[in-house]
Amino acid sequence: MTEVTRRRFLAAGAAGAGAVLLPPASPPPRAPAAGDLALRYDEPAGSEWLRALPIGNGRLGAMVFGNVDTERLQLNEDTVWAGGPYDSANPRGAAALPEIRRHVFADRWTQAQDLINQTMLGSPAGQLAYQPVGNLRLAFGSAGAQRYERTLDLTTATAATTYVLDGVRYHRETFASAPDQVIVVRLTADRVNAISFTATFDSPQRTTVSSPDQATIALDGISGSMEGIAGSVRFLALAGVSVTGGTATSSGGTLRVAGATSVTLLVSIGSSYVDYRNVGGDYQSIARKHLTAARGAGFRRLRSRHLSDYQRLFNRVTIDLGRTAAADQTTDTRIAQHAGVDDPQFSALLFQYGRYLLISSSRPGTQPATLQGIWNEEMAPAWDSKYTVNANLPMNYWPADTTNLSECLLPVFDLIEDLTVTGARTARAQYGAGGWVTHHNTDAWRGTSVVDGAFWGMWQTGGAWLATLIWSHYRFTGDLGFLRGHFPAMRGAAQFFLDALVTHPSLGYLVTNPSNSPELAHHPDASVCAGPTMDNQILYDLFSGCARASEILGDDAAFRSRVLSARDRLAPMRIGSRGNIQEWLADWVEAERTHRHVSHLYGLHPSNQITRRGTPQLYEAARRTLELRGDDGTGWSLAWKINYWARLEDGARAHKLIRDLVRTDRLAPNMFDLHPPFQIDGNFGATSGIAEMLLQSHNGELHVLPALPPAWPAGSVAGLRGSGGFTVGATWGGDRTELVVTPDRTGAVRVRSRVFAGEFELHDDTADEVVHPTRPETDLVEFTGVAGHTYRASAATAAGPTGQ
Repeated sequence: MTEVTRRRFLAAGAAGAGAVLLPPASPPPRAPAAGDLALRYDEPAGSEWLRALPIGNGRLGAMVFGNVDTERLQLNEDTVWAGGPYDSANPRGAAALPEIRRHVFADRWTQAQDLINQTMLGSPAGQLAYQPVGNLRLAFGSAGAQRYERTLDLTTATAATTYVLDGVRYHRETFASAPDQVIVVRLTADRVNAISFTATFDSPQRTTVSSPDQATIALDGISGSMEGIAGSVRFLALAGVSVTGGTATSSGGTLRVAGATSVTLLVSIGSSYVDYRNVGGDYQSIARKHLTAARGAGFRRLRSRHLSDYQRLFNRVTIDLGRTAAADQTTDTRIAQHAGVDDPQFSALLFQYGRYLLISSSRPGTQPATLQGIWNEEMAPAWDSKYTVNANLPMNYWPADTTNLSECLLPVFDLIEDLTVTGARTARAQYGAGGWVTHHNTDAWRGTSVVDGAFWGMWQTGGAWLATLIWSHYRFTGDLGFLRGHFPAMRGAAQFFLDALVTHPSLGYLVTNPSNSPELAHHPDASVCAGPTMDNQILYDLFSGCARASEILGDDAAFRSRVLSARDRLAPMRIGSRGNIQEWLADWVEAERTHRHVSHLYGLHPSNQITRRGTPQLYEAARRTLELRGDDGTGWSLAWKINYWARLEDGARAHKLIRDLVRTDRLAPNMFDLHPPFQIDGNFGATSGIAEMLLQSHNGELHVLPALPPAWPAGSVAGLRGSGGFTVGATWGGDRTELVVTPDRTGAVRVRSRVFAGEFELHDDTADEVVHPTRPETDLVEFTGVAGHTYRASAATAAGPTGQ
């Protein structure tokens, strides 16, 4: 497990939570100007959830509506899920597997799918949903406000509502504090004794309301049942106030504030979920403890601690892509008009919004961000708002390391550790194999079996993909303790495939069977196959990472030899008759040409198996693949394609995909990405794609400004992270282009940029001396860097980077 477990996270209490949440770090850089890094609106959200503004601290989430008459805070806690602990493994699977494989190898795919549906689906055959806690409503009994403004300031992680009513200016600000584990609402007015309202809870769950004391209301409930599994997560939400001037009273579940000048309202939520096996936690004590501690801290200290904690993460990266008058409009107007105006600042806002959402939905000790982060108002949301492993879950975390938020990745590694246990049961029961396996979805109960039917769910490599994140994260951080702690999970994922791969009867390769290329038919009604390209690419990465990690850790040499031998027997990528990367072992034409998944380009991104300089033929075939698939797609599909085109070093095409994403059917008024409906992986994928346009490090070098589009002729970025342990920045436009690199560790530094194609200067700013690098290629330099030193390369803009 990672250092901060959920039990320790909650046991730390409000007073100590700040010390637990984040390791020591250097002081944050200067904060960016707040004005442009905010979502802005001139009207309330009303009843529209996709107009409300999200806040969160990783565990607690709220959607803030900003209504004048009745404010609504829709509340979530990250462990309130339907059902309870269950074992998804189907013991009938292993006996049926040989016959399923025979059907697949004989091209009897629908018969194979029928048998999978009869014998391999989990118990239950679907997984369980992430669910809401309920709503806190503040009824003011007034409307018709003037000079209304509503904002979400990304620099302070604060939602604010301001308006004038009957000559009084009212202001509300709301934030979710990670150090103090409460949601804080501050209400002020510029006239004394002007604030009066009633506060009540309601919920779609089975709940009761009460008034524990004269300044508090409570909502006590239990999560819903689903798939035949009784709801078992108990929760308690508390809302308490302190007032300046006026009075506060509570009775019968209604809290009344009358004649106050300022009010601080605190929301605390406790859950009985301890882990995927245990729902017996003292949820009431958790809620009460955090509320009591926060009340004692007072608003100023709560806000100060919140800002210090949040800005320590957010301020690590700054970005400026230019600004036009379009940025003066409200956010919903900017989205609606984006296709017809020049608004480069919106790309910077979209980039930082993704970082904001990741900080707000995934912290050490919490659950990972779901398909909707931590924000969901429905009992049965689309795709259960769980973890879709064949795209969503890994995609959520693509920007974590590259945009300097590595701590936000830690919940994924905790989830992986859980899956090694539940996935081991599924591996034994359904494949007769060792190690562990996870298919295309999981949930809070760590289900690992095949779900939703063979066509979608019969995909073996979900756990393998997740395990590759361990090696990738190590490459960014160099944390040997982390690698040692999580290597058993990598090894277990590899062990499953050492046992479960089978030899293709005619081609001789080791292949997965049965599996699929996610959610896409290769023949009518048939997705199940053997050895799809994405599986082979994922397993190549898993086996390679295991071998290298084993070598670094001095682990079993015999195991290392086995994974390398298996890797060498995987099918290589092939170029098909259309000049494309084949999606399957055979040169089949996909049943849906413009399908949202382009899974067989995993080797281009997030992997590094297809590169411009290393595999030029495959690189061109990847381009052809994207041309055939087309640019359109669901919101998250467009976001992944931004990353693909960035890796193809085509800045203009990547930027076109950003513009395609920023339209009203792909981006909600609150900037949530739409499939539709809302899926947050599109937000995170867009942030990752913009980072890839500015810095790539997947190929053993730092490629700075590799896909800079003409639409961003001048700008700057600072604080991006490169694999191998580098912090990187760049400034372009004007007279000169500058690149800045700071290595974590002493050793070789390889930097590629068009800066180096002409005359340039390279300087060690820390030692104040000129550096004379070697130049292996025209636009590539190499030198020995010293840990912690800052190196600055500069050249006349004419020799600098340009977009395609």
